[in-house]
Amino acid sequence: MKLNFKKRRCFNNLSASLENYLETIAALKKEKKYTRIGDIARSLNVKSSSVNVAINFLAKNGFVIHERYGYVDLTEKGEKIALEVRTKHDILYRFLNSLLFINGKTADEEACQIEHLVGAETIQRLKKLHTLLEENFFHKKEDVVSLKEYLEK
Repeated sequence: MKLNFKKRRCFNNLSASLENYLETIAALKKEKKYTRIGDIARSLNVKSSSVNVAINFLAKNGFVIHERYGYVDLTEKGEKIALEVRTKHDILYRFLNSLLFINGKTADEEACQIEHLVGAETIQRLKKLHTLLEENFFHKKEDVVSLKEYLEK
């Protein structure tokens, strides 16, 4: 089985799908201290055969280390991208949830989609905007309530 990972490239030249694999491996390693093909498949709700194809591609390109039937680990290059994607996700989630008052589940799903499309400059500016608004406009609970009411009209 051959999958094409060349659709919709991200800023690091990987597809959103491959970025998700790296992010998932990092999360599983943090949670369980190790990760295997089956863990990744369950986490992403995909077949193990799909994970194998992706992992082989990522290994061939220096993002992961994997021996057949063994653990999957990130290389330094893979860890860097996984961290970048997770950071983007967290910043986008906070922006959507705490400033635009999008419910948590929707904010998480949309942050996951957007994180692959925006670059570092956009993320840094969103982070700065989030900080600016929190520090200068949300001193009182009434400010947050009135903004939420305004956005929901």
